[in-house]
Amino acid sequence: MLLLVLLVVKVELRAQNESEIKGIVVTEINEPLAGATIQIQGKAGSAISDSLGKFVIKAIYNGKVVLVVKYIGYNNYVKSIVVNDAKPTFVKVNMSFADEALQAVEVIGRKEKGYKNSQSFVASKTASLLKDIPQSVSYVTKELMADQQAIRLGDIIKNFSGVNQFSFYDDVTIRGFRVSGGEGGVQLMNGLRTTTGFWKQSLTNYLEKVEVIKGPASALFGNTSPGGTINRVTKKPLFDNKKSISLTTGSFNTIRALADFTGPMNKEKTILYRLNLGYENAQTFRDLQFDKNLIIAPSFSFIPTEKTRLNFDLVYNKSNSRLDRGQPVFGNNDIYSVPISRSLSQVNDYLYEDNIFITTSLNHKFSQKLQLNISYIKTAWEEDLLEHRTSNAYAKDSANKDIPTLVGMQVFIRKRKRFVDNLSAYLTWNFNIKAVEHKLLVGIDYGQEKQPFGGSQLVASGYRNNTNTGATSYNAAQPTRFLYETVNGVKRPVANVAHFDLTAASPYALQDMSKYFYARTQFDPTQNALNGAYLQNQLKYKNWQLLVGLRLERFNDKVNFLKPTESSVAQSALIPRVGLVYSVNKTANLYATYTKGYNPQTASTIANPNAGGPFDPLYSSLIEAGAKAEWFSNKLVTTASVYQIKLQNVLYNAGVAGQPDLLTQVGEEVAKGFEFETTGQITNQWNLVLAYAFNETAITKSKNVNEIGRQKPNAPKHQGSIWTKYIIAKGALKGLGLAVGSNFVTERNVSLNAIQTLPAYMVAKAALYYKVDKFQVQVNVNNVFNKVHWVGGYDYLRLFPGATRNALTTISYNF
Repeated sequence: MLLLVLLVVKVELRAQNESEIKGIVVTEINEPLAGATIQIQGKAGSAISDSLGKFVIKAIYNGKVVLVVKYIGYNNYVKSIVVNDAKPTFVKVNMSFADEALQAVEVIGRKEKGYKNSQSFVASKTASLLKDIPQSVSYVTKELMADQQAIRLGDIIKNFSGVNQFSFYDDVTIRGFRVSGGEGGVQLMNGLRTTTGFWKQSLTNYLEKVEVIKGPASALFGNTSPGGTINRVTKKPLFDNKKSISLTTGSFNTIRALADFTGPMNKEKTILYRLNLGYENAQTFRDLQFDKNLIIAPSFSFIPTEKTRLNFDLVYNKSNSRLDRGQPVFGNNDIYSVPISRSLSQVNDYLYEDNIFITTSLNHKFSQKLQLNISYIKTAWEEDLLEHRTSNAYAKDSANKDIPTLVGMQVFIRKRKRFVDNLSAYLTWNFNIKAVEHKLLVGIDYGQEKQPFGGSQLVASGYRNNTNTGATSYNAAQPTRFLYETVNGVKRPVANVAHFDLTAASPYALQDMSKYFYARTQFDPTQNALNGAYLQNQLKYKNWQLLVGLRLERFNDKVNFLKPTESSVAQSALIPRVGLVYSVNKTANLYATYTKGYNPQTASTIANPNAGGPFDPLYSSLIEAGAKAEWFSNKLVTTASVYQIKLQNVLYNAGVAGQPDLLTQVGEEVAKGFEFETTGQITNQWNLVLAYAFNETAITKSKNVNEIGRQKPNAPKHQGSIWTKYIIAKGALKGLGLAVGSNFVTERNVSLNAIQTLPAYMVAKAALYYKVDKFQVQVNVNNVFNKVHWVGGYDYLRLFPGATRNALTTISYNF
């Protein structure tokens, strides 16, 4: 009996000595952080924060203890606290992002939530705070994409300063320079060189964020556009289980389903997975146009030790659609003469595209100071196309004069493939020499682009000959060579492919493809490769930071690839980069930078066998200065910059009679401008994205004196956007949110050869949200006031109008 009493007393005394630590783990922007490890230094007791960031640790004795909180990508949180058994001790843990996070080659997932992004590796190939990078870097996070239902690149870039659409395609201008044109079409995925199908903008549900490095990025990535480079960052596996699904329907018969699953695959959390799925079936506001897309994007991470991480990513995009070559208008140059819905396609047109991106990356930390990064990406693209499209001219009468309501047509039937490889390897070494911190990077790159045998196309164009056995270009000086017809009193040569009547009420039907005369073209196999070696050092002394870099680039193009006459054409460049940052205080930095860029101009990059040459490479240079600051406890960030970009050795038409494709290297272009961006939170419930750009991109040297001083195509002088969202956090309307925004551009040129312009426009958008527990319903309305506008164009036969008013309803569930 005495033994039992003593046992009870002992248990009661122990219970009295027990205490409890409760708390919540949050990020710098006060978002809950799930999956953090909470420990008591030197004592038993630990916990993992839940999906709300909350945790509880029991069996802690009275007195002073040291709390340690860890999470990959964040600095360790260490704090001494006093606990007792009288009442629970509450702790709020604010985790700060680690400057040296294991982020190289984007091998770990972004931990922030919301519109603000604090770190990037792509502008320096080291995990750096954006405010410490001496160059302007714009971005859009997955949270902003979801709030705007910005599912394609053309919608995403509306949030950037200085970035504008050129066409419907994967085709933009940055600071006045076309990214997908001859000035450099390289795009990046996780910092690796890749390519897209160009014609169609794929879904972006597998992306964590989209970044734009402003100005040439050649010092790190080789030949890139002088205006800027787009980097797509894919979602990565996370340590905690998260799942989400969403269903969207609305205007243009849109049906879209998305899913995102991630978490550990074993108890030790050494194998992680992520799976993003997307399906879309939608029409557009354009006649006969539609998009059917399937996205399958699995990602796996193997983490055998804290020092090593191996990632594998695959993105597969299967697309079924029609190729929209734009809106034609009457030959009187009245852009309102034809409905913006009018396309030139026919019912039996099709475009099938397959895109596959496979990435493998390894990050190993030999020590806290020395890291190795190796990554490889394989891109495969396949196209199967049949299209009716404009011949880029109006129909001709017998006197060779334009008929302004009839568009000349041609048919393309094409199949081809393209493969791109990029291998990147570099070492980073952090060390100090006295009071100077060094972040040294040494690396090499290898990239290859290849088009194999088998690419070919059939083209039907021109006018029928007098025996109706073939077709060729019309020559009014030899009228007896052609067949003629008289329509509405107008005599005209008979077209090989029937003209498109812009006045017809119903111009679409199945076409008999067997009636056309075709010319066959085979695409010769091509291969080009680049080899690069680079050295970079980021030095820090007190309030000063200096970035210096140098890259040696060698580009090799195989002329007459796989033929007996095969030869190599090589071009080399030495590309420097210098940047300086001064920290005014903990939240504001000033910066200045100078860097050069480079683009080869060889047979495969020009893709014009009759261009002439050989030509020297394009050379560009950037001078930029600006300021970056954080506000409201680092929740809101602002970047302002001024810049000048000069591009030399630009190719223009030589103007030689009988040689319409011949080019001459006499051009120079200069872009000058100012940009301003603000992104993040004003309060926990109020988000803001604001952007403005002023840009003058003018031709300063040209063989055609009339072009000198002219603004480049699809490069507005003024462009900007705003988006703001507010969520009610308390009361009867808790969970209700509202967002409004707009974007504008001023007048733009669409052609250098003729004065053809597009008018300025401003388009408004809005959204309504309601969230209950894990469910959210949102309604997005785009082009609220149904403004007729054009986002880009090549000329008045190929304009690209913006979408009419449309609404989408999305239901999402997170679990």
